Amino acid sequence: MLINLFSAIEDSFNQLTEVIDKLSDEAYCKKLNTLSGASIGQHTRHIIEMYECLVNEYESGVVCYDDRKRDVEIETQKEMAKNKIAQIISAFKLENKEIKLRISYGINNATDIILPSNYFRELVYNLEHAVHHNALIKAGLTECIEFDIPENFGLASSTIKHREQQCAQ
Repeated sequence: MLINLFSAIEDSFNQLTEVIDKLSDEAYCKKLNTLSGASIGQHTRHIIEMYECLVNEYESGVVCYDDRKRDVEIETQKEMAKNKIAQIISAFKLENKEIKLRISYGINNATDIILPSNYFRELVYNLEHAVHHNALIKAGLTECIEFDIPENFGLASSTIKHREQQCAQ
C-alpha cells in the first residue's frame, strides 16, 4: 500500500515535470483565460508549496497550508520548479506519524482550528490535490501548446482504472 502511494506521488511529479520540460518559458508564465487569469507556473507552484509545507513541518508536527511561501520564482522559472520537485521527491518518504493540521476559514475569522491528522493522510490529500491542479493545467495547456500531453496527466487513478475496466468489457 505504502509503496503504491509513494509511487503515485512520484508518477504525478514526473508527469508534471515532463509537461514543464515541453513548455516554453513564455507558455509556463502566460496568464491563461482557461485558468481564470492564472498561469501553469502558478498552478505548479501551488502543488509544490503544498508538499513543501507538509515535508518542512513534519518535524514540528503542525502543518498549516495557509502559511506557504507563494514564491514567485517557482511560478516564473521552470528550472526552479523542477529543482523543487526533485527536492520533494527525495524528501517526502517519511514514516507515518500523528500531526496536527492548523486551518483558518473565513476572511474575518481570527481563530485557527486544530484538527488531528497523520502524515500519510496528508500525503493522500496532497496527491489528490495535485491531480486536481494537474487537470486544470491540462485544460490550460490546450490554450498554449502544440505537443502531446501525457495520456493520464490530471486523471485520478480511480478514473484510469474505471476507463480500463470499461474498455475490457
